[in-house]
Amino acid sequence: MTQVLISGASIAGPALAYWLRRYGMEVTVVERAPALRPGGQGIDVRGAARTVIERMGLMDVVRAAHTGTRGIANVDERNRRTTEISAEAFGDSGGIVADLEILRADLSRILVDASDGVEYLFDDTITALDQHTDGVDVTFERAGARRFDLVVGADGIFSATRRIAFRADEWRMADSGYHRAVFTARTSLRLDGWELMYSMPAGNGTTGGRNVLLYPAHGEARAMFHFACDPIGYDRRDVEAQKAIVARTFAGEGWQVPELLASMADAPDFYFDRVGKVEMDRWYTGRVILLGDSCFAGSVGMGTSMAIVGAYVLAGELAAAGGDHRTAFGAYQARMAGYVAANRKPMPGGVKGFLPATTRGIRLRDWSMRMMTKLPGGSLMMGGMDKAVNAIDLPDHPAPAAP
Repeated sequence: MTQVLISGASIAGPALAYWLRRYGMEVTVVERAPALRPGGQGIDVRGAARTVIERMGLMDVVRAAHTGTRGIANVDERNRRTTEISAEAFGDSGGIVADLEILRADLSRILVDASDGVEYLFDDTITALDQHTDGVDVTFERAGARRFDLVVGADGIFSATRRIAFRADEWRMADSGYHRAVFTARTSLRLDGWELMYSMPAGNGTTGGRNVLLYPAHGEARAMFHFACDPIGYDRRDVEAQKAIVARTFAGEGWQVPELLASMADAPDFYFDRVGKVEMDRWYTGRVILLGDSCFAGSVGMGTSMAIVGAYVLAGELAAAGGDHRTAFGAYQARMAGYVAANRKPMPGGVKGFLPATTRGIRLRDWSMRMMTKLPGGSLMMGGMDKAVNAIDLPDHPAPAAP
């Protein structure tokens, strides 16, 4: 029986574990966090990823966990709506906001619960990989060393698997130009299913614009803070220092910003990062392969969907090749490459369009969005997104065993 180690228990890892088990493989998932991570941002399931969720038999449970988002509205300092776009406006592409949005933690839990027979090792990580012709010897931080037939790095944009298995000149991180923070927030506003976005021009040391996105989630609210600037150095494990960066960047602003910053202080699920894009020519080396953000991070709202589709394709190619990783790995990347490229195209207007640096730029962006809502089917941009999220011919691999 093929033994596979997957690093990462967020979305890509458990999704792949589900399919590998269905194909009769023995699967272990190692995750650095001590348990499934709570909270997280609202994520969308779009296009081909919905087909995969349906093939997993999970669509009903995923829809039941829908955050309840009905649309997105831009607001001014007095909370007056300047633009509204409903979630149903653009179909399965989701457009700016999808009609199937779920919290990352909820989707992760659903996928882990569905992956019966998978061994999960929490509070641990890979520290070394020694590849041989017949397997990979894996050293863990806590657990004893073990041998696996294959190793999959599904451990995100800062992938430890990628860093260990690939040479430094085999990949690079392209900078996207902005930072973001996400956390569970308290708000006095009644959201009623609507995401609200408040935009601010450059200030408090930023070189570009800033915005705050507040959205509903099962009776609670999540806040996302974005700001464009040169990269800020920070310790990824020093949460309080990261909160201080956000508080400093948005100090003195209006709307609900002071209230949200106050709730950030004791948020248990605060997350902060510099948005980036992983660039590499080949996603595999020997018996080690990457999946999800570890190799194709850099999309706008498509990371989750690409992870789900990638897990399905990789597992299917391994099954179709009878476990021959040399054939399966190449087929997986060949099938996914066009889909990933289509969904990593820059957002219209780039960072300047998302985070305008001036008040005039914010007004122009809002006007453009209003004009977009008046066009049949949204716009050419949304039509392009609809094509991108479905830009893959999902293979008909050997039928897996019933779960």
